[in-house]
Amino acid sequence: MLLIPAIDLKDGKCVRLKQGDMNASTTFGEDPAAMARRWVDAGARRLHLVDLNGAFAGKPVNEAAVKAILAEVGDEIPVQLGGGIRDLDTIERYLDDGLSFIIIGTAAVKNPGFLKDACSAFGGHIIVGLDAKDGKVATDGWSKLTGHEVVDLAQKFQDYGVEGVIYTDIGRDGMLTGINIDATVKLARALTMPVYASGGLSGLEDIERLCAVQQEGIDGVICGRSIYTGALDFAAAQARADALLQAAS
Repeated sequence: MLLIPAIDLKDGKCVRLKQGDMNASTTFGEDPAAMARRWVDAGARRLHLVDLNGAFAGKPVNEAAVKAILAEVGDEIPVQLGGGIRDLDTIERYLDDGLSFIIIGTAAVKNPGFLKDACSAFGGHIIVGLDAKDGKVATDGWSKLTGHEVVDLAQKFQDYGVEGVIYTDIGRDGMLTGINIDATVKLARALTMPVYASGGLSGLEDIERLCAVQQEGIDGVICGRSIYTGALDFAAAQARADALLQAAS
């Protein structure tokens, strides 16, 4: 079970939102590169970046901060980024900068042809981010709920050749109310590609519950507010996950 620290970028700073609300943000650091170093030093094996301004603007906004993070840790571990990525030129530029994976969310739902082209052009580097509430997919920084079922869309995108899917329960994100294990397992069972859980991680109990269902196809979990508030000790949690995996095998 890969624990992946999230660094959410807003106006060049590291923040966390509650349920995707840009007006409900808490700043946890002024220096994104230093924050990235902190998590790598704590044992992170991958980083998850989100350009929050970009997600709402529909184009990259925090590119300077992303480059600073890549300069600091990009040659040590894979780094993935989502938020405002709407065209192939942007994907190519980011991959050239040193990102390992590009996360496509709203654009995948609104323009599946773009996602298909991205998978064809940059195979092995594209992850889909599906944000949902009550099983329905949301877009545009979670502000719009669609009629699409998560499982149906994920299966369609799997056929395109995406590397994996990050599944976020937006009703729980940033609320520390616990991962929606049942919905994540349901999605993972319907797919053969890796699923990454996201939204609501509250503490070590969530990690242990995820490890118990890892064999269903859940490869990792995005760690946000919990590791910034201290509700979850990141290094200890990754060590616990590793120990559980070893015991199971």
